[in-house]
Amino acid sequence: MSAYSPIEFKPKEATREEWDLYHAYRRIRHEDTRPDDPITPDEQVETSMKHDDPFGESKSFIVIEDGGVVAAFGAGVMKPNAPGYESNKQYLWGNGSVLTDHRRKGIGTIWLRQAHELMTEWDRTIWTIWGVEEDDGHAFMKAVGAEQKSVFGENRLDFRKIDWDLVTRWIDEGISRNADIKLEMFEDRVPEDFYEEYSPILSELLNTMPWDDLDHGEIVVTPETMREDQEQWDAVGRKIHTLVARLPDGKLAGMTDVGWNPAKPNYVGQRFTGVHPDARGRGLGKLIKAYMLNFLKDHYEDIWWVTTGNAESNGPMLAINKAMGFFQYKLSGAYQMSRDDIKKYLASA
Repeated sequence: MSAYSPIEFKPKEATREEWDLYHAYRRIRHEDTRPDDPITPDEQVETSMKHDDPFGESKSFIVIEDGGVVAAFGAGVMKPNAPGYESNKQYLWGNGSVLTDHRRKGIGTIWLRQAHELMTEWDRTIWTIWGVEEDDGHAFMKAVGAEQKSVFGENRLDFRKIDWDLVTRWIDEGISRNADIKLEMFEDRVPEDFYEEYSPILSELLNTMPWDDLDHGEIVVTPETMREDQEQWDAVGRKIHTLVARLPDGKLAGMTDVGWNPAKPNYVGQRFTGVHPDARGRGLGKLIKAYMLNFLKDHYEDIWWVTTGNAESNGPMLAINKAMGFFQYKLSGAYQMSRDDIKKYLASA
C-alpha cells in the first residue's frame, strides 16, 4: 500500500504557505511540459480557483512529501441548476499529475480511489479524464482499464510567419462569395443585450463539434452562463474578441472568437469557430478566421503565437488551420472509466 495520503486543497481557506507550495509544484510541472511558454501568474490562478461557480462544484487534492507538493488532482461536476444538467449528470470530470520522481509509487491508485469516492458522493457513474499528454499518463490510464475515447491536438500558428497575402485573398474571396453576409466584430466582449440571440446559436454550433467516441452530454450556453464567464474573464483582465456573420434574414450563420490574457501578451488563444450547416460550402469559415487574424494584426503589436485545440477527427477545421500555417504542437487523450470498473480495479489492486 502506498504511504502517500491526499489532502484536500481548499483555495479559500489555504494559507500563504500552502499556496506557495502549490505554486512551486505548478512551476515544476510547467517546466516539464511547457518550458518555453509563460506560466499563468499566481494571482490569476488564485482568483480563478477561489471563484464560486454557480453552475458547478469541484474539489482539489494534493499530495505532500518532504515538505513539497508531489502530486495534484482535481475533479468537478455540474450542479443540478446548470443548463444541460440532465444530459451531463452522470459525469465526473477530472485531471491530475505527479512529479516524475514520484511516479509508479501508488499515487495514481490514490487518485483513482479519490475519484471513486467523489463519484459515490456526487452520484456519478462515468469518470472523464482530460488532457493526458505524457507517456506515463497514457500507460497508467491503460493499466487501470480506462478507455481512450478521443484525441485532441493543440495546434499553433507562428504569427510572425503568417502569409498575409493568403489572409487577404481569403478575405477577398470570402466577401465575394458571401456578398449577402454581414460581419459584426465585438472587440472586447459580446454585449449583454446580444446574449439572448447569440447563446442558442452558439449552443447549436458547439454541439456539432466531433468528439470521436467520447460519451458526453449536451453543451448548453445561456445568457446566465455567458454572464458568469464574462465575470471570470474580467476578474483576470482577459479580453475576448468575437466576430459573427449574419445572413440577410438576420440569422447568425457563423462565429469565431479569440482570447488574450495581458499576463501572456505574446499569445492569443483561438477559441471556437463554427459555421451553421445552412451556410457551409461557401468559404465562410476561411473568411471569418482570416478576418480575425487581420483584426489581431491591427490591434496587437507583439503576438508570437496563436494557439488552438481541435479533435483530431475534425477534418474540415484542421484543413483550414493547416492551410493557414498551424502545426501540431501537442497531442492529448481523453479517457473514460465507469464507477463500477474503478471499483473492480481497486478491489484487485
